[in-house]
Amino acid sequence: MKVGGFIGRILRVNLTTGDVKTEPINWEWARKFFGGKGLAAKYLYEELSAGTDPLSPENMMIFMTGPLTGTVSPCSGKHVVVSKSPASCTFLDCYAGGYWGAELKYAGFDGVIIRGRASKPVYLWIHDGEAEIRDASHLWGKDTHETEKALKEELGKDVKVCSIGPAGENLVKFACITNDLFRQAARGGIGAVMGSKNLKAIAVEGHGGVWVPDIEKFVDVCKSVIDEDVLGREDDHGWAITDGTPIIVGLSQGTALFPTRNFQTGVFEEAEKIGSDAVKAVTVARKACFNCPLACGNITLIKEGRFAGTLVEGPEYETLALTGSNCGIGDLGAIAKFNLLCDRLGIDTISAGNVVAFAMELYERGILTKEDTGGLDLRFGNVDAYIQMPELIAYKRGIGGLLAEGVRTAAERIGKGAEKYALHVKGVEYPGYDPRGSYGMALAYATADRGCCHLRAWIVADEAFGDMPPYTFDGKPERVIFLENRNSVKWSLIICDFYLVDYPVMSKLVSACTGWDVSPEELKIAGERIWNLTRLFNVREGFSRKDDTVPPRITTEELPDGVAKGQKIKLEEFEAALSRYYQLRGWDENGIPTEEKLKELGLK
Repeated sequence: MKVGGFIGRILRVNLTTGDVKTEPINWEWARKFFGGKGLAAKYLYEELSAGTDPLSPENMMIFMTGPLTGTVSPCSGKHVVVSKSPASCTFLDCYAGGYWGAELKYAGFDGVIIRGRASKPVYLWIHDGEAEIRDASHLWGKDTHETEKALKEELGKDVKVCSIGPAGENLVKFACITNDLFRQAARGGIGAVMGSKNLKAIAVEGHGGVWVPDIEKFVDVCKSVIDEDVLGREDDHGWAITDGTPIIVGLSQGTALFPTRNFQTGVFEEAEKIGSDAVKAVTVARKACFNCPLACGNITLIKEGRFAGTLVEGPEYETLALTGSNCGIGDLGAIAKFNLLCDRLGIDTISAGNVVAFAMELYERGILTKEDTGGLDLRFGNVDAYIQMPELIAYKRGIGGLLAEGVRTAAERIGKGAEKYALHVKGVEYPGYDPRGSYGMALAYATADRGCCHLRAWIVADEAFGDMPPYTFDGKPERVIFLENRNSVKWSLIICDFYLVDYPVMSKLVSACTGWDVSPEELKIAGERIWNLTRLFNVREGFSRKDDTVPPRITTEELPDGVAKGQKIKLEEFEAALSRYYQLRGWDENGIPTEEKLKELGLK
């Protein structure tokens, strides 16, 4: 069978036995779930046993591309890594831009499914339809930049590499996977899953291509999407081209939802020092992912001060918020250095900023002492202590060993009321938008299928940054559901978050690419089907309404400053919105999809 956009082959690797084999893609599943998130979720749901320990050899890692990956479609280099999360024990999908995903397609595979655990450190070498497991003893202990450099020297300069750093090797619960030096599949501890398998890296190189049935038609569709729906929509994308995500610092500060000092307030007095203008002042180049006309990545070089010479891609908004204002840090050089350390060590900056800010608040409240911190004066804004934290976490040294487990587990172990200062849902730390200034985000965080996530439904753009009233749940369940469904199918085609394409545009792209006649309505149904499938995975793992929660701080403490002063999430209103959300989804009051809904979506 030949379908445009697909190679048609899946690589299966068993690290325990050393078996490497190729099989045809499941075309029935591909037609219903398309690729990316949906197709990988289907493989995971059907093949992973309930109750599997995320760090056991039995857990699966699935690296999957979408049908648009590696084609002339704009921004078509992304890939997804799917597994069961060590942080939350939920379904987990992590996306990374760059060039690795496209190279996997050129090397002859739509996806790679990995199980087992190697007896010693190994890396996987995939090239032109072949794959082999190789010894990685010489790479173990290296950071991600050192690993990528070593593999390029060993295999050739054109090789694309994804790897883990020391954090993944040491099973930090928010370790990430890095590719192309500065691109990360980051949330939920996906790097720890890779480390638990003794898999240091996956190197890929290919000289193939991606076939489409009518290349001229497909090129015309892609050109129209770029001209009309990307570059032509200045209201949606102009800021991505000129500023990138740092522009959100100003938006969040202005709406008083900018996380500051462990979400104690939403206004940071030094926001201008770490905002878009400050980042642009040290930007020396712009960087794009494979075949992307936006080039939203900022390559920054700190030119003066203590951290002069620090070169990093970023910091992005989430890093500026969580490792900056949330830790009381207004020094852009320090944030850039912290960012670079996290990238090289293989740590998710969102969770890293959360756990450090959590520890800082506990220290200032006397719940943690210098004896607990190994002598560090862990006050908000203390750069000397702050800059040591990534290494302590990655190597699980001192206080870092406790924080490496994430805020939920750390709070449970510390006790003394620490739980009320832990900002998370299902064990995954809060992103950079305080929902007291954007109520819809509370619902989005609570219902996200991988634990707390802002990207499942970025409703803050509609309410706090848009025209929807931000301090009410009216209309929010409907909007969150729309965004969750649309993003589910968008991430199955694997289209970048910056591309605010709707169903008709996605329909044109996937139809021209594959040769299938895919209507907007079919994509709508597919998005809902995929969201229900990942909910089924979580239900099978024991999750229900009891887990779709809001942290205590968000419901008991009002925001003290700015335009959102006095706002907090009223628990009874949140619960009513959650019930409305379940009702609209066709789930029961406990958040379990009904048989009627599953039958409607073609799910058993």
